[in-house]
Amino acid sequence: MEEQRELQDKKMVDEAFQHLIDTYLKSRHRKKVDFITKAFHFARQAHRGVRRLSGEPYIMHPIAVAQIACEEIGLGSTSICAALLHDVVEDTDYTVEDIQNIFGPKVAQIVDGLTKISGGIFGDKASAQAESFKKLLLTMSDDIRVILIKISDRLHNMRTLGSQLPNKQYKIAGETLYIYAPLAHRLGLNKVKEELEDLSFRYEHPEEYHAICERLDAMRGHLDNAFQDFTAPIRERLDELGLHYDIKARIKTPFSVWSKMQTKRVTFDEIYDILAVRIIFDPAEVDTEISDCFQVYAVVSSIYKPHPERFRDWLSHPKANGYQALHTTLMSRMGRWVEVQIRSRRMDEIAEQGFAAHWKYKEGGKTAQDSEAELDHWLGAIKEILDDPQPNAMDFLDTIKLNLYASEIFVVTPKGEFRTMPAGCTALDFAFSIHTFVGTHCIGAKVNHKLVPLSHVLQSGDQVEILTSHTQKVQREWIDIVTTAKAKGKIQAILRRADREKAKQGEEQLMQFLAQAEIAPSSVILDRLCELHDVVTREQLFAGIGNGQIVVGKADIDAIQDADNASIRGWRRYLRMFRLGKNTAEAAPATPAKAPKIDRKKPLILNEETILHYVMCPDCTPIPGDDVLGYFDAEGRITIHKRQCPVADRLKTADGNHILAANWDTHKTMVFSATIRIAGIDHVGVLHQITGILSQQLNVNIPCLTIETHDGVFNGEIQLSVHDVHDVQKICRDLKTIPEVHEVTRIS
Repeated sequence: MEEQRELQDKKMVDEAFQHLIDTYLKSRHRKKVDFITKAFHFARQAHRGVRRLSGEPYIMHPIAVAQIACEEIGLGSTSICAALLHDVVEDTDYTVEDIQNIFGPKVAQIVDGLTKISGGIFGDKASAQAESFKKLLLTMSDDIRVILIKISDRLHNMRTLGSQLPNKQYKIAGETLYIYAPLAHRLGLNKVKEELEDLSFRYEHPEEYHAICERLDAMRGHLDNAFQDFTAPIRERLDELGLHYDIKARIKTPFSVWSKMQTKRVTFDEIYDILAVRIIFDPAEVDTEISDCFQVYAVVSSIYKPHPERFRDWLSHPKANGYQALHTTLMSRMGRWVEVQIRSRRMDEIAEQGFAAHWKYKEGGKTAQDSEAELDHWLGAIKEILDDPQPNAMDFLDTIKLNLYASEIFVVTPKGEFRTMPAGCTALDFAFSIHTFVGTHCIGAKVNHKLVPLSHVLQSGDQVEILTSHTQKVQREWIDIVTTAKAKGKIQAILRRADREKAKQGEEQLMQFLAQAEIAPSSVILDRLCELHDVVTREQLFAGIGNGQIVVGKADIDAIQDADNASIRGWRRYLRMFRLGKNTAEAAPATPAKAPKIDRKKPLILNEETILHYVMCPDCTPIPGDDVLGYFDAEGRITIHKRQCPVADRLKTADGNHILAANWDTHKTMVFSATIRIAGIDHVGVLHQITGILSQQLNVNIPCLTIETHDGVFNGEIQLSVHDVHDVQKICRDLKTIPEVHEVTRIS
């Protein structure tokens, strides 16, 4: 039996490797089959006898990662070898030196980079998280292939996530959405980004994922007909021009649909841009690529009327990830707006697979200097942020992540130079993008020759001149003005340096004060002063004294000398509770009984008995029927979050080992609070109809109701007492039967 299994495994592995070689031979890279085969046999021997959780031989994972790197990202032999060997150093006795001696320095350098960031980006401790992510970005700026293979590795792990326990699924899916999908987006790997998002969505919200997939499948026939009707006249005109082209329908992904439902608070039926059209053509000549794009645009806009505010030109000035295309939105004959994307075959390849893999590291081929310059510019910005990372790991990650997903605009300097900036950026952001000195001393700006404040939000095409003064200094409120990672990082670094100087001054003042009072400084005394002045750390105490916010005097001496004073003891107890995140008025009822011993491999069951042991997250207020997870902290308390809760998103990424799976089992015996938002046309008796449906037909208690009317339109929020999500869904459906009611959505 064992011998038969080994034969089956050998056949499966050989077929997978042969598929990899066949894919590689079809690529445009130089053919180094012997080099790749050597790496395969080495990795196969190194991982011999080891199996994955799914039960298949471990070598299948490196082969799959190499397949993704080759087929879906377009990497060559060096990267394929590194992908095959990426777990050898971490999981076996072989060293980086061994890899270098056998496969050369390039492969060894990439394997070394992958080993340093192995096991996911994040460790168990906050400092390790920030340091690991810093390593990831530093290795990325040294050789972009490290992160491209790491993304390939994550994609295969996501494709095989079903073999993991639910709590591990939530951790890995959360990490993927928080870091890997944005990185893939920024590097131009659009197909990979969309698959990472969909797979994360599938494991975090399986019911909603399958429901949306079913709705999209049911619409497939209707969408195909709409696509054919819309594109028929376009095809006819393009054929007349003799253009070689393809027209593809682009259907929104399940994650994209769900995200829009969440952000816009609408139902599936209220999403109208599920279908988009992509026109991909072969230019007549290389030099006519851009003019041909505009020629196609002229054709489509002569058939259908374009939306005047939805035209995007990414041709002359590509996005930072190399993306080029023309986007326009046209009114179809069915009365629906349809987005049309126009791009050449080369542009489409870059958009789907990423310019970094195809151009900068295209072995044996030419490089695209513009794309290379854009990539180097972005990596340079990343290195600037790394020069002074946030002391807090999650703040550091948030700073980096700020601009990973950002849309882009073009801003013009007074000399006529074009600069790419994230959409939503301010004049102060632009000042810091020029130089830290310019940002630090910025007092205002002229936008299109008009004076504007630092907080002015820039629009694409604005001409911006930054005004500076040598007397200007960085202000603390600037943190709330800027939106870019670079500006935020620089301002925070300057403020931290200033705080350290103030803290040093404050410490010297405090030491002098204690010396005059003939009190020897000690940890106990400093802690008492922290308690007395309502600060948590000694650094805050020193900084407060240094900047004059805290003044030490006779009261401090009395408190120090009377350590047994009852009021001080009471204050200490209060502050201890405060540090744990509790208000004195709410501490007792908000603190649950200590949770019973848990088995991390099994989901928490939330029923009438066990729910008393847990805290419901106040930020997302989950109720039965919501997809939830648990998080247990260092004190042993367990908090229940919605899986899409922003707090939970950070926890999944920062402290994923403390995530627990959780399921509801409440049988409609408990009552929970939920709030819905309602809007519609104001009419006599409409409020009576609303309350009638809630209280009489549905027998729902209404603890709070607020309604405002303005210009014939009403908006309101209604707090309800419900058993679960199904109650809320029924309430929303029934309220929508009132003719005057146009929108009903749950907000908490």
